[in-house]
Amino acid sequence: AWQNDTAMGADKRAMYEYLSCKLEPWDGPALIAFCDGNYAGAVLDRNGLRPSRYYVTEDQQVIFSSEVGVLPQLDQTRV
Repeated sequence: AWQNDTAMGADKRAMYEYLSCKLEPWDGPALIAFCDGNYAGAVLDRNGLRPSRYYVTEDQQVIFSSEVGVLPQLDQTRV
């Protein structure tokens, strides 16, 4: 990863070295979601280790989550 990147600048390398003491590789969001009003999407976390799920409801709502059961009353007949 960053330790072996010979093209990385000194400032960026120092930031990654500092943060490696503060954050575990699995810290942070499971996914990053985006939408432009027409399209919705998501990308997994930087390591791709944490699963993410999505539901599309009958009324076109999209629900992204890294946990099952995030909505306790999700009507499965509407998904």
